[in-house]
Amino acid sequence: MIRKQLLAAAIYPAIVFPLAIIWHLVLFKDRYMVFGYFEGEPNIAVGLTSMIIQGAVLAAIYPMFRARRTGHARAFRFAGLLGLFFWTSHVLALVAKQSVPGAGAFVVMETVYLGLQFGLFALALGFIFRGADQAGKPV
Repeated sequence: MIRKQLLAAAIYPAIVFPLAIIWHLVLFKDRYMVFGYFEGEPNIAVGLTSMIIQGAVLAAIYPMFRARRTGHARAFRFAGLLGLFFWTSHVLALVAKQSVPGAGAFVVMETVYLGLQFGLFALALGFIFRGADQAGKPV
C-alpha cells in the first residue's frame, strides 16, 4: 500500500505542475494578469513545493476515503470532493479577498482548470489503486 501512496503522491505534482504552467503562464497568462492573479513574477519553486505537499496529503488520505464505489468511480468521488474543497479555498476565496476584474470569467476559467487537474488526478488514482479495493476489502 505504501508504494501505491508514494506513486500517487509523486503523480499529483507530475500532472498538476505542467498543467499549471501551461494553463496559467502560457495559454492564458494575459487573462490572469488582467485578473490580478499574479503580483510580480510567480515563484515557481514555492508553487512546486505546495503541489508536492498537496500530493503527499491527498495520497495519504485517499486510502481512508470510503465510498460505496470502487476503482475509478471511487477515485472520481474523492477527487470531486477534494476538488470542490480546493475550488472554494482557491477560487472563491480569491474573489472574496480582492477585487478581481472580470470575476465571472476568472471563476469559469479556474473551474475548468481545477476540473482538469482533479479529473486527471482521479484517472491516475483509479489506475494506481486498481484492484486494491475489490470485493469490498479495505484499502
